Amino acid sequence: MTTFVQIAFGSFVLGLCSAIHLILLIRSVKVLGEFHKTHKSLHWGWFIAGAFAAVILGHSLQVWIWAASFVSLNAFTTLDEALYFSLTTYTTLGYGDIIVENGIRIFAAMAAVTGLLNFGLSTAFLVELVIRYLPDDPDETSR
Repeated sequence: MTTFVQIAFGSFVLGLCSAIHLILLIRSVKVLGEFHKTHKSLHWGWFIAGAFAAVILGHSLQVWIWAASFVSLNAFTTLDEALYFSLTTYTTLGYGDIIVENGIRIFAAMAAVTGLLNFGLSTAFLVELVIRYLPDDPDETSR
Protein backbone atom coordinates (compact mmCIF):
# COMPACT_ATOMS: atom_id res chain seq x y z
CA MET A 1 0.00 0.00 0.00
CA THR A 2 1.43 3.40 -0.92
CA THR A 3 2.07 6.04 1.70
CA PHE A 4 -0.79 8.17 0.36
CA VAL A 5 -3.25 5.26 0.51
CA GLN A 6 -2.12 4.40 4.05
CA ILE A 7 -2.67 7.98 5.18
CA ALA A 8 -6.00 8.25 3.37
CA PHE A 9 -7.37 4.92 4.64
CA GLY A 10 -5.96 5.57 8.12
CA SER A 11 -7.57 9.02 8.17
CA PHE A 12 -10.88 7.48 7.12
CA VAL A 13 -10.77 4.90 9.93
CA LEU A 14 -9.62 7.58 12.40
CA GLY A 15 -12.53 9.80 11.36
CA LEU A 16 -15.02 6.94 11.59
CA CYS A 17 -13.79 5.98 15.06
CA SER A 18 -13.81 9.57 16.28
CA ALA A 19 -17.31 10.18 14.91
CA ILE A 20 -18.61 7.07 16.65
CA HIS A 21 -16.89 8.09 19.88
CA LEU A 22 -18.27 11.63 19.71
CA ILE A 23 -21.80 10.42 18.99
CA LEU A 24 -21.60 8.00 21.91
CA LEU A 25 -20.38 10.71 24.28
CA ILE A 26 -22.98 13.22 23.13
CA ARG A 27 -25.78 10.66 23.49
CA SER A 28 -24.53 9.60 26.91
CA VAL A 29 -24.51 13.23 28.11
CA LYS A 30 -28.18 13.48 27.19
CA VAL A 31 -29.08 10.12 28.74
CA LEU A 32 -27.03 10.73 31.89
CA GLY A 33 -28.43 14.27 32.24
CA GLU A 34 -32.00 12.96 32.07
CA PHE A 35 -31.13 10.14 34.46
CA HIS A 36 -29.64 12.65 36.89
CA LYS A 37 -32.80 14.81 36.76
CA THR A 38 -35.11 11.90 37.54
CA HIS A 39 -32.91 10.09 40.08
CA LYS A 40 -31.29 12.86 42.12
CA SER A 41 -31.36 10.71 45.25
CA LEU A 42 -29.12 8.09 43.63
CA HIS A 43 -25.47 8.33 44.66
CA TRP A 44 -23.50 10.46 42.18
CA GLY A 45 -20.97 7.63 41.85
CA TRP A 46 -23.49 5.62 39.83
CA PHE A 47 -23.79 8.55 37.46
CA ILE A 48 -20.01 8.66 36.98
CA ALA A 49 -19.99 4.86 36.54
CA GLY A 50 -22.45 5.30 33.67
CA ALA A 51 -20.14 7.85 32.08
CA PHE A 52 -17.19 5.45 32.43
CA ALA A 53 -19.26 2.71 30.80
CA ALA A 54 -19.93 4.97 27.80
CA VAL A 55 -16.23 5.80 27.49
CA ILE A 56 -15.17 2.16 27.75
CA LEU A 57 -17.77 1.15 25.16
CA GLY A 58 -16.51 3.84 22.79
CA HIS A 59 -12.88 2.80 23.09
CA SER A 60 -13.72 -0.90 22.81
CA LEU A 61 -15.67 -0.31 19.60
CA GLN A 62 -12.74 1.59 18.15
CA VAL A 63 -10.29 -1.22 18.92
CA TRP A 64 -12.65 -3.64 17.15
CA ILE A 65 -12.89 -1.31 14.13
CA TRP A 66 -9.10 -1.12 13.89
CA ALA A 67 -8.83 -4.90 14.27
CA ALA A 68 -11.37 -5.39 11.48
CA SER A 69 -9.37 -2.99 9.31
CA PHE A 70 -6.19 -4.99 9.88
CA VAL A 71 -7.99 -8.24 9.10
CA SER A 72 -9.43 -6.72 5.90
CA LEU A 73 -5.88 -5.85 4.83
CA ASN A 74 -4.69 -9.40 5.62
CA ALA A 75 -2.18 -7.96 8.09
CA PHE A 76 -2.86 -10.77 10.57
CA THR A 77 -3.88 -14.39 10.22
CA THR A 78 -6.19 -14.41 13.26
CA LEU A 79 -8.67 -11.99 14.74
CA ASP A 80 -7.01 -12.55 18.12
CA GLU A 81 -3.71 -11.18 16.79
CA ALA A 82 -5.46 -8.26 15.12
CA LEU A 83 -7.30 -7.37 18.34
CA TYR A 84 -4.15 -7.63 20.42
CA PHE A 85 -2.18 -5.46 18.01
CA SER A 86 -5.05 -2.96 17.75
CA LEU A 87 -5.37 -2.65 21.51
CA THR A 88 -1.66 -2.23 22.18
CA THR A 89 -1.32 0.26 19.33
CA TYR A 90 -4.52 2.20 20.14
CA THR A 91 -3.42 2.64 23.75
CA THR A 92 0.08 3.59 22.50
CA LEU A 93 1.50 0.84 24.69
CA GLY A 94 2.99 -0.92 21.67
CA TYR A 95 4.85 -3.88 23.12
CA GLY A 96 6.46 -4.58 19.75
CA ASP A 97 6.07 -8.35 20.04
CA ILE A 98 3.75 -8.29 17.03
CA ILE A 99 4.52 -5.95 14.15
CA VAL A 100 3.04 -5.24 10.74
CA GLU A 101 4.78 -5.28 7.39
CA ASN A 102 6.38 -2.15 5.96
CA GLY A 103 3.48 -1.53 3.57
CA ILE A 104 0.99 -0.71 6.34
CA ARG A 105 3.10 0.74 9.14
CA ILE A 106 1.87 4.28 8.58
CA PHE A 107 -1.71 3.01 8.50
CA ALA A 108 -1.09 1.15 11.79
CA ALA A 109 0.35 4.28 13.37
CA MET A 110 -2.96 6.01 12.68
CA ALA A 111 -4.52 3.66 15.26
CA ALA A 112 -2.24 5.22 17.89
CA VAL A 113 -3.24 8.71 16.76
CA THR A 114 -6.89 7.69 17.06
CA GLY A 115 -6.39 6.43 20.60
CA LEU A 116 -4.41 9.48 21.63
CA LEU A 117 -7.07 11.89 20.36
CA ASN A 118 -10.03 9.97 21.71
CA PHE A 119 -8.49 9.34 25.13
CA GLY A 120 -8.03 13.11 25.36
CA LEU A 121 -11.65 13.62 24.37
CA SER A 122 -12.77 11.05 26.96
CA THR A 123 -10.74 12.74 29.68
CA ALA A 124 -12.31 16.11 28.89
CA PHE A 125 -15.76 14.48 28.87
CA LEU A 126 -15.29 12.83 32.27
CA VAL A 127 -13.79 15.96 33.86
CA GLU A 128 -16.69 18.08 32.61
CA LEU A 129 -19.25 15.60 33.97
CA VAL A 130 -17.58 15.57 37.38
CA ILE A 131 -17.48 19.40 37.42
CA ARG A 132 -21.09 19.65 36.29
CA TYR A 133 -22.70 16.94 38.41
CA LEU A 134 -20.51 16.45 41.48
CA PRO A 135 -22.38 17.91 44.45
CA ASP A 136 -21.06 21.25 45.74
CA ASP A 137 -21.75 20.14 49.30
CA PRO A 138 -19.02 17.70 50.46
CA ASP A 139 -21.55 16.02 52.78
CA GLU A 140 -23.64 15.03 49.75
CA THR A 141 -20.80 12.88 48.37
CA SER A 142 -21.11 10.44 51.26
CA ARG A 143 -24.70 9.51 50.42
